[in-house]
Amino acid sequence: MDRVYRTSESVTEGHPDKIADRISDAVLDRILTDDPDAHVACETFLTTGLVLVGGEISTSTYVDVTKVVRSQLEQIGYDRTGLGFHHEDCAVLSAIKEQSPDIRGAVDRAAEARDGASADRYDTIGAGDQGIVFGYACRDSDVLMPLPIVLAHRLTQRMAAVRKDGTLPFLRPDGKSQVTVEYEDDRPVRVATVLLAAQHAAYVEAGELERALVEHVVRPVLGDWLDEKTAILVNSSGRFVVGGPASDAGMTGRKIIVDTYGGYGSHGGGAFSGKDPTKVDRSGSYMARYVAKNLVAAELADEVEVQIAYAIGRAAPLAVSVRPMGRAPYDGRLLKAALEVFDFRPAAIIDRFDLTRPIYAPLSAYGHFGRTDVDTPWEQTDRVDALQRAA
Repeated sequence: MDRVYRTSESVTEGHPDKIADRISDAVLDRILTDDPDAHVACETFLTTGLVLVGGEISTSTYVDVTKVVRSQLEQIGYDRTGLGFHHEDCAVLSAIKEQSPDIRGAVDRAAEARDGASADRYDTIGAGDQGIVFGYACRDSDVLMPLPIVLAHRLTQRMAAVRKDGTLPFLRPDGKSQVTVEYEDDRPVRVATVLLAAQHAAYVEAGELERALVEHVVRPVLGDWLDEKTAILVNSSGRFVVGGPASDAGMTGRKIIVDTYGGYGSHGGGAFSGKDPTKVDRSGSYMARYVAKNLVAAELADEVEVQIAYAIGRAAPLAVSVRPMGRAPYDGRLLKAALEVFDFRPAAIIDRFDLTRPIYAPLSAYGHFGRTDVDTPWEQTDRVDALQRAA
């Protein structure tokens, strides 16, 4: 019997890097509300008492960046004294400039349209950068995601929920989870270890904190995945009073594994938050997940990874690959089926998922994939029949 252990982590919305992601996506959403054709690459850096928002933005609308920043900080929970960071007192600096005209020209009119080779409307938008993106799906969970990252996200979401609804009023916004799942013959059978790091008020004792988190977070989320041998660790450093930007600097795009598959499959290196959908780091990754999930849902493979390669200013991808793992009865036909059923050009992806809507801020924490609580059209499995016919 083959026995392995697989681990993933998640972080709460009050973690410094996730605050940065949230602000970047909130600025993007505010712009797309008035200007769906805007080009946005928004980056955020924060540390004690300071939020710096920069990047390249070309838009016809105006956004009060300071107002957006303070609103997001308040919603996350940095709304009281004693947290080391306060939405009303921090300094907010903006260092935003326009997108390079060279890049804007290549994106707004793709090479296929510029040289007259195509009149297809999906050839009008070129990829916003070169790069490779990956999508992944497997049968671990009902959302066709690796079980460790699914459980890790559910734990951090629960930590935020019981903090905000007053169930555990001594919790503070910053926190992490880590889950190790035991597998037998590639099938998850139990949770071996749970690790929670929860920022808390100074008055709460370690024992009380641990009991409360086990009762209100760990057991409700993990349920039957727990057994008498599961190790549960809470704040293994001892205390976690100082947290958030007062403890660590935060930057957009530093939690790309948390945002995706928790260390499973591959990653091309590009972050998502703060980028409009012409940036294939974001839209191409959503399409790759969509393809992978539909292939697994169609029972053409138990586990699959999709890779797409793009060139800046070109609509058509340079390459698409489909790599099944485990059982794949239609192995040799998966790529052919994917190319027949899906259109990988950026404009086609934007159109299919309606990506010029302001939908991104809720995705800035707890993952972009496997979500059922927010609008994620790339999680639909509406191409199963078409794939089965093509295969």
